Amino acid sequence: MPSNILLLMTDQHRLDTLGCYGNQVCRTPNLDALAAGGTRFTHGFTPTAICTPSRATLQTGVLPYQHTLLANYERNVGYREELDEDEYPPFSRYLGAAGYQLGHVGKWHVGKVKGPRDFGYDGEHYAGWGNAVDHPDYLQYLAEHGYPPFEVRSPVRGTFANGEPGNLLGGILDQPVEATFEYFLAERTIERLRAYAEDGRPFYLTCNWFGPHLPYLLPESYYRMYDPDEIELPVSVAETFADKPKVQQHYSSHWTFDSVGPDRWRELIAAYWGYVTLIDEQIGRVLAVVDELGLADDTAVFFTADHGEFTGSHRLHDKGPAMYDDIYRIPFLAKVPGSPAGVVEDGFVTLTDLTPTFLELAGLDVPEYYQGRSLLPLVAGERPGDWPAEVTAEFHGHHFPYPQRMIRTDRYKLVVNPADRNELYDLRLDPHELQNRYEHPELAEVRRELMGRLYAILRDRGDNFYHWMTSMFEVGAKTYDTTLSALDKESSHP
Repeated sequence: MPSNILLLMTDQHRLDTLGCYGNQVCRTPNLDALAAGGTRFTHGFTPTAICTPSRATLQTGVLPYQHTLLANYERNVGYREELDEDEYPPFSRYLGAAGYQLGHVGKWHVGKVKGPRDFGYDGEHYAGWGNAVDHPDYLQYLAEHGYPPFEVRSPVRGTFANGEPGNLLGGILDQPVEATFEYFLAERTIERLRAYAEDGRPFYLTCNWFGPHLPYLLPESYYRMYDPDEIELPVSVAETFADKPKVQQHYSSHWTFDSVGPDRWRELIAAYWGYVTLIDEQIGRVLAVVDELGLADDTAVFFTADHGEFTGSHRLHDKGPAMYDDIYRIPFLAKVPGSPAGVVEDGFVTLTDLTPTFLELAGLDVPEYYQGRSLLPLVAGERPGDWPAEVTAEFHGHHFPYPQRMIRTDRYKLVVNPADRNELYDLRLDPHELQNRYEHPELAEVRRELMGRLYAILRDRGDNFYHWMTSMFEVGAKTYDTTLSALDKESSHP
């Protein structure tokens, strides 16, 4: 069993940007090689498509409704802003007590004031959602190497409905790649790797890049790496918002979709792919040092993201109160020495499963209150028979409170929206989630079954959202379990 753990994590990263997930244009050779040498999970999901709650889940092993850190502090809507360590200690406490060296490089965004060092990690606190280009550590790095400061030209913005300039979407960064924050974070990770290897004790080390989160601010060679004319707009750009919650159309307006135009959206998607390639190169640099130091045979490597991004899908951008796979389905790779290579695992996994995996790799007991399960059996190619046949997710708001819950099986997805209409998608017939079939009579039995299953899961785990469902839907007349029905057994992955 390997003793070292290396977690490589990105922010707002679409699954379909990686070659190993089918992208034939965007170049991600280092992540593709990681997948080929280990396990590629086809159904990896975030518990919530918002940075702080998902990252807090990774630290604590429990879902957002449980740790109650429910929103990013920059857009807080009255929720708490720091984790309560006494209630749910971060997994770093267990590893630290076992003698692990602990390092956190890059994006933290778990709380407003407390940073990595408050949780036992070595590492600077780069606060907030975006690249911390004003942080003294980064400024010192630029000065030491004589690199030019962070400066952006040719900014790309849409126009708000009130005529004001919209949010910054992209732009050219007047720096060489070696000066970018992405390269800088890889450098800091490599430094930490060398120090930990020299020490000799087992380590947990994570590098968290802030990209490919918008805005896409890149050196010109990466911004223009891919030809916009060769970019196909996502199929769901045909979204009409018919029979969809009204908030989705409002978010489309907030992100100025209609004012940008299709040619500019192709340019932005191309830039997003360039951002992905830039980060893939940094991942390659880190993994090359793992090999150079002779750590590969004793280091488990994981790659994932906190959530996805719309990037024009459904005429939306960023993320928000819409539970589409674009932002909930995430890249998820693992390479554990001693386990088979080239495994493609179709079982549902989430960030919640990483926390117990880390403790099991360290030979430690997993707390009973953890809400995920170790991934090591799946990495070994042996999925347990009682592995969940569905995935659930939750959302609590971003900019304003907006509670949602989702259940997704191989074929179907149900989204409960108390403030608006509910959603039901047949992912086999409608993989891009354009047709809300919640009211369709031919899916009435599917709707009842999914509603009952979601109700039972929420009730059993203590998520009080289920109280709303008790009075609104057909869930109180009988007891539901979470086993597969014939509907699921006949389905296949979309």
